[in-house]
Amino acid sequence: MLVKTLLKTKPRRIITVHPAASVDEAMELLIANGIGCLPVVDDTGALTGIVSDKDIFRKIHELKGEYHQLRVMDVMTSEIMIGLPSDDITYIANVMEKNWIRHVPIVEDEKIVGLVSLRDIIKTLAASTDIENRYLSMYMDGLHSRDRSADA
Repeated sequence: MLVKTLLKTKPRRIITVHPAASVDEAMELLIANGIGCLPVVDDTGALTGIVSDKDIFRKIHELKGEYHQLRVMDVMTSEIMIGLPSDDITYIANVMEKNWIRHVPIVEDEKIVGLVSLRDIIKTLAASTDIENRYLSMYMDGLHSRDRSADA
């Protein structure tokens, strides 16, 4: 399955944060929306990084809780792995696995058009496996029916 097909099944609203936003603002967005990361976009809408709950948690621990003065740009990951709508989801899954990441922003014409999470990958692959199993089962049942009728 292609990423663009997967994105059609997801809500289109992508929650982002500005690099100058406070870490407190980023945490509020993460918690209020029940999400694990935020793409970081500048004033033009260009993707400049990504900040995850783990990035924030790690920095808070490092600073022994003194984080309220921090901005998203202080904790975000700037060198990010991106995907394209034309990528296959197995490619995105491999990118996640090899880089130990849980989210891949999907970019088209230098703008973020989606975000694929590890959960999205697991759900998609599980559904695909269920469909394949059903077809295999139907095929096997069809073969057994024909085999039995030949014996009669």
